[in-house]
Amino acid sequence: MHRIGSYRRWAPPIAFLAILAALALGPRIGFTDSPGHLWTERNPALPAPTVTAPNWVELVKAVKPAVVNVTTKLTGEQDQPQMPEEFREFFKRFGPQQQEHRPTVGRGSGFIMNGNGYILTNNHVVDEANEVQVKLADGREFTAKVVGRDPKTDIALLKIDAAGLPVIPLGDSSALQVGEPVIAIGNPFGLVETVTTGIVSATGRVIGGGPYDDFIQTDASINPGNSGGPLVNAKGEAIGLNSAIFTRSGGSVGIGFAVPINMAKFVVPQLADHGSVTRGWLGVTIQPLTADLAKTFGVSRYDGALVSSVFDGSPAARVGVKSGDIIVEFDGQKVSRTTDLSRLVAATPVGKGVTIRLIREGKPLVLTPTIARLTDKEETAAAGGGAGGKHTKLGLAVEPLTPDVARQLGLSLDHGLVVREVQDGSPAAEAGIRPGDVISEVDRQPVNSVEDLRRAVEKRSEGKPTLLLVHRQGSAIFLTIKS
Repeated sequence: MHRIGSYRRWAPPIAFLAILAALALGPRIGFTDSPGHLWTERNPALPAPTVTAPNWVELVKAVKPAVVNVTTKLTGEQDQPQMPEEFREFFKRFGPQQQEHRPTVGRGSGFIMNGNGYILTNNHVVDEANEVQVKLADGREFTAKVVGRDPKTDIALLKIDAAGLPVIPLGDSSALQVGEPVIAIGNPFGLVETVTTGIVSATGRVIGGGPYDDFIQTDASINPGNSGGPLVNAKGEAIGLNSAIFTRSGGSVGIGFAVPINMAKFVVPQLADHGSVTRGWLGVTIQPLTADLAKTFGVSRYDGALVSSVFDGSPAARVGVKSGDIIVEFDGQKVSRTTDLSRLVAATPVGKGVTIRLIREGKPLVLTPTIARLTDKEETAAAGGGAGGKHTKLGLAVEPLTPDVARQLGLSLDHGLVVREVQDGSPAAEAGIRPGDVISEVDRQPVNSVEDLRRAVEKRSEGKPTLLLVHRQGSAIFLTIKS
């Protein structure tokens, strides 16, 4: 009774205030509440957003003449059954696992980006090819020269001896909006000049192709043979290079990926001048900063690139970058994800001094390394007894790292524990620890025996995760394990 009486006393002024709020906010937000306030409805007095479809017919007429059919030939003795190139390469990363076969003939797509005969396509379309033939939309055929290739971004530049060709202008992929209409043009399954429509489903996709992943995702139908064809926006500009699909059936399921055209703008000039791409090198291995890792390192933000190891003698080592640092800005550009840092470093000219902002033990720090040149050796390294026993609480078995084992694993460590076994369903398994991993630190302290590991874990408060520095296949990563 007291609550009801109190409500009645305050009901008139509350109702008056509510009416004022509705009058003030309703027109601004354009929504009204449903009866019972269970859902929201648009205010019919206000205009609703409208969607205008592009004139696909005129758009296709403008860009389709610049799309080409690319046929490759690989000569030499074949010791395996033949298989179309588009199946072998196009589904290599995302399709069902299948036996590798070397084909003699492959097919893909490309588009003319310069009236003097420069053609953009995928690296995997022309990789290992002895001969590349290009067929234009008007039926003319040319033997193309492979000017340069960049496997790291799956981009290749071709050149044909022709002039006055139709072209597709390049757009700005950084301006793409999710939901924006796009078309894909190519030669899926050999069906030339096939056009499909869709939207930009997402941007900045990381799909496990490498450190420079930054794919545009689209639901425009992409199939084998579309590789190298353009993804075109409503202005008739190429904003992506169709490169891969996710499929479990061998065909399109509405999840396709295109290399953003701005990445091609970085790569193509170097391919034209040198046939290959030179990239900058900082000299760190990095990993994403998860919520558990952020908590362990005492930071509230989850963006940034966590440094798991630093290469001896590298630009990062020379200025004092350390394992456990969190890089949040590079040369004035914000670093939200690890791929941001990889791309920014790669695009930095060799010899340029840059400013990096990082967080170390919760405190900001500024360092100024000079970027070096990335080599294949450095990229490969970045990619990729009695004191032993089981630690039953964590569910793993370890043994001390010996000099012989360290050499076999390619590690320069003089301490650590080699993981021999991981129990299914254990905290170690849930954390992602695998047999063959080497644990060198626990909560930033070096470990040499299972007793070191046990003592370090027991020091942690109940339910608080333990931070491990783990070395795997030449790279180092931080993992958190809940004890």
